Amino acid sequence: MKRFAVFLLSAFLAFSAWAQEAPDVLVKRITEEVLHIIRTDKELQEGNTQRAIELVDQKVLPHFNFTHMTALAVGKDWRKASPEQQKKLTEEFKTLLVRTYSNALTGYKNQTIRYKPARMDAEGKDVRIPTEILQPGGQPVQLDYNMEKLENGWKVYDVVVGGISLVTNYRDQFGQEVRANGIDGLIKAISTKNKSLEASKK
Repeated sequence: MKRFAVFLLSAFLAFSAWAQEAPDVLVKRITEEVLHIIRTDKELQEGNTQRAIELVDQKVLPHFNFTHMTALAVGKDWRKASPEQQKKLTEEFKTLLVRTYSNALTGYKNQTIRYKPARMDAEGKDVRIPTEILQPGGQPVQLDYNMEKLENGWKVYDVVVGGISLVTNYRDQFGQEVRANGIDGLIKAISTKNKSLEASKK
């Protein structure tokens, strides 16, 4: 269930044509579009990870603020990194999340979504979109999207699954790595994890 929840962090923003819609309308419309693709794509149903990665890469990546997401995950150590290190961290963390989403996508098993009212900040630039993942025979999983309004539209910068922030959930792990091996050590650790995930799917 949680693998599917992680996937939906990306899934609802699959098509750029509606990027200027109200964020809650956008979430509902695009989630349903993407779920339709999953239900009808035979390669995805057969667990084709490469097809899943292609779908995420083509339809999803333009709608995330990966720099903000990585800064949240790294926490206070982000300020210690040079611009080049920040760039490498963002690239490796993006790869890690893409592989996580792709794995979750291939595990889709006909869950449905309940949409709840959005909670916008006073300035209208930051919003949380609450949803629930429903599955027969299981408890609903709360899934909240945090989005920010940028010049090129609404972008995802975090998701909260069952009360736990996806990106800040990495913070303790990343902090321990930085204390032990520095920023370059963290970059290497994430890169190694990505290579391991890639190898496991071959």
